[in-house]
Amino acid sequence: MICVAAFWLRHAMACRRVQAAARFGIGISTAIAWIASARGGQLTPAKQGRRGGSRLDAHKDFIIGMIEDEKDITLNEMVLRLREDKAVSIGRSALDVWLRKCGWTFKKRPHMHWSRSVLTS
Repeated sequence: MICVAAFWLRHAMACRRVQAAARFGIGISTAIAWIASARGGQLTPAKQGRRGGSRLDAHKDFIIGMIEDEKDITLNEMVLRLREDKAVSIGRSALDVWLRKCGWTFKKRPHMHWSRSVLTS
């Protein structure tokens, strides 16, 4: 719809923006933005959403190497080594989210089956 609307808006500049907004059922500020885009030659919508990837993707081998070298390394230690060795400044929770997306999780103790008669906390 943006293509048709922007084309119509560009060729019908004589009409008021309020009328253009009413014709397409959009807000006035949206009509103004579409007109500006059409004047600039952009008749297709801009890409939406977040950009893909992470700045940690470039350091994946280094991070996995840290985990394989020292199995019980903490997130804080990993953040510190990333900052010192690779000059990558990132938060602990962001590193945790990235590791989970890569399939890396760590349980402090093995899974215990529940018991009906005894608490296993």
